[in-house]
Amino acid sequence: MSKISIIIPTINEANNLPLLLSDLSVIQKEGEIIIVDCGSEDKTIDVANIYGAKVFKSEERNRGLQLDIGAKNSKGDWLIFLHADTRLTYDWFKKINLVLKGGNNYIYNFTFKINHKKIIYRVLEILVNFRSQYFKQPYGDQGLIIHRTIYFKNNGFRKIPIMEDIDFLRRLNKKKDLKQLNLPIFISSRKWERTNIFLQALKNWKFRRRWLKGESTKSIYSEYYKK
Repeated sequence: MSKISIIIPTINEANNLPLLLSDLSVIQKEGEIIIVDCGSEDKTIDVANIYGAKVFKSEERNRGLQLDIGAKNSKGDWLIFLHADTRLTYDWFKKINLVLKGGNNYIYNFTFKINHKKIIYRVLEILVNFRSQYFKQPYGDQGLIIHRTIYFKNNGFRKIPIMEDIDFLRRLNKKKDLKQLNLPIFISSRKWERTNIFLQALKNWKFRRRWLKGESTKSIYSEYYKK
């Protein structure tokens, strides 16, 4: 198995990060964990150090920049990009090992699951996984697994604070090379808990349309994350 690099952008993720880093600890010496922080004011950096992750810092809150910093400082043949509030199954590394022996040209994503028991989230899971599998449109919170040659050949993530995942995947020449794994990633429900999930999905769709029509990511970012 070629060495892997797991890249996680963070900002004030001290509560979530220990859970994910515990899941990732099974890689031991067969990979590296890279945290790229953009100014956390909590114990995020301390948590990363306790778990032996490599820590790099971004001068600005810009997820695309953070991911690219992680990729450029990585040593693994395979790059796995994860959000800090996700969880993996106990056997994820064993299964990933088997998949990554199949070739370097594919970009993989996990099967989308939400870490909450509400039935409404099962509906969202079905819709997201259908979009990812049949329309080849996974998003970054589903985890992206990319061979480093493919990543750099396609110029990696651009230094934009939002839409960096969509932007990268749109630049790929062969959408057929996107594959969804039969392996779940569990997403925190926190982004949907304060709103109607279908209204939020509609808002997200409108944000994407505005970006595709040329609106700046900075203005979309400020509106998306406004309190």
